[in-house]
Amino acid sequence: MEALIIQVLFWYGLAFVMAAIEVESEGEYGWADKAPTWYRKTGFAARVYGLLLGGKPLTGYHTFMFLLPLFIFHAQFAMGLEWTLSNELLAMAAYFLICPYWDFLWFVLNPYYGYLRFQKKYIWWHAGSIWIWRIPMDYIMGVGLSVLCAYGASYFAKDPGLFSKHLITTEILILNFIPLTIFVIAPMYHHWYWYMRRRDDRDKTNIFYFYTSPKKPLGKSCPPYIHNDQGSTPHTAICRAGYFLY
Repeated sequence: MEALIIQVLFWYGLAFVMAAIEVESEGEYGWADKAPTWYRKTGFAARVYGLLLGGKPLTGYHTFMFLLPLFIFHAQFAMGLEWTLSNELLAMAAYFLICPYWDFLWFVLNPYYGYLRFQKKYIWWHAGSIWIWRIPMDYIMGVGLSVLCAYGASYFAKDPGLFSKHLITTEILILNFIPLTIFVIAPMYHHWYWYMRRRDDRDKTNIFYFYTSPKKPLGKSCPPYIHNDQGSTPHTAICRAGYFLY
């Protein structure tokens, strides 16, 4: 029981922190709308991404944000846990559960949205998804994949307890911690969010920037589009790969 409580608290804490990071960095502009990151709707990778996630754009911001929890749940293997198919499936079960969970917490914690505005008509990046009642299909797919991975882990380890533990964890996170967040934690966060914005001390901070060439930041040398094979170098090959994928 103690291990189960620790797991639930850790997973919730991770989802909360991930959601809060995005709330603090994005504010009212969801899906990195105003972030200084690249946006793609065309290209092979972007099309596949959009197909899997209800037409959402692929962004540099989300590429790394989705990789971060993947690394977190695999850190245990770098710290000595034996890699087995069962352990890998458990890690992926956690990953597929936390991704939609943290995304939902973003809306609940964000003072510009909140639970009442978690509706298709208010969220442009979820508008292309199928919704079942008030749940985007992305979330249902994520939780479904999580349950399948947990079942696979239980099957290969020949330990039914792994599957039941995952189901109990999922149930507690959804049925207990979501109401707790909506009615208790989110209102407290909303108050703190605005309280911390009563003043801004950037004018008291010695902020400065230095660029070797303001018109040409480092690495910004790919042409708008490569039409031919003239001047083929490893660098232009990298640029071509980027155009194809993104």
